[in-house]
Amino acid sequence: MITDVPGVTVGHYTDAEGCTGCTVILVPPGTVGGYFLAGAAPGTRETDMLGPQTIENVVHAFVLTGGSMYGLASADGVAAFLEDKEIGFEFGGVRVPLVPAAVIFDLPIGDPNARPRAEHGRRAAEIAGPAVDEGSVGAGTGATCAKYAGPEGKMKGGLGTASKRLDGTDAIVGALVVCNAVGEVLDDDGRIIAGSRIAHYGPPHAQSGPATVLVCVMTNAILDKARCVHVSKMASAGIARAVRPAFTFFDGDIIFCGATQAVDVEPNLIGMAAADVVAEALRRGVRAAKGLHGVPGLAD
Repeated sequence: MITDVPGVTVGHYTDAEGCTGCTVILVPPGTVGGYFLAGAAPGTRETDMLGPQTIENVVHAFVLTGGSMYGLASADGVAAFLEDKEIGFEFGGVRVPLVPAAVIFDLPIGDPNARPRAEHGRRAAEIAGPAVDEGSVGAGTGATCAKYAGPEGKMKGGLGTASKRLDGTDAIVGALVVCNAVGEVLDDDGRIIAGSRIAHYGPPHAQSGPATVLVCVMTNAILDKARCVHVSKMASAGIARAVRPAFTFFDGDIIFCGATQAVDVEPNLIGMAAADVVAEALRRGVRAAKGLHGVPGLAD
């Protein structure tokens, strides 16, 4: 799990009836963050502070959420939780946490008026721990995939996690992935795991609709912000291995990376492992997803 990286904890808020939710990744003090935007239709908050052009290096939590742009409100609750814990940058006696967040568009499934809000983000942060439920939970509750031929053929997406220890080192790389892709999900050998339930030929359906894969990669490696950005970019290869097509004009794919600064290791090795665990976590989440609101899931 992503929580195999020491100090990392995860909490979910799940609304199975409304078919939405959010997931909070809490990180240890001194964690450096970066990100890479791979899709063309993102919904994000506080990502600019993770760019190499800014002066701040440290991140305090990540939030992945459903509810489209409305779900970004869940990060307010996480920020309030961290402030109460006196976690964040200190300005004039006030603690200001940096909580980057990204959303999936899950409004077409379940109740479109059900969105993760500040109290839900706080609730997820309060229960964060080492265990990570997978499938139709947290930010993956309303996730769907295989909309390539049209939304009526979609399958249930989900949330998954995986980790890997680099041979001969103490370095660990973990990923948590929410698959809400337009594309179909494939195994390593190209076999379709979750495909459209209707026949399709030629180009994708014009009304496939907004979709996104959200990724958080965590490692205990020593990485500066620029290297976190590049590890995020290398990790996006994991999405391309598992989703066809990937990074479309309908997708808001984003990859966050946090490094806890504990182990000195070659950054390329971290990026290579990140791609592996992203692909594995993505497939795990889809395989663990249970059907909701008439959309079938592989776990059924």
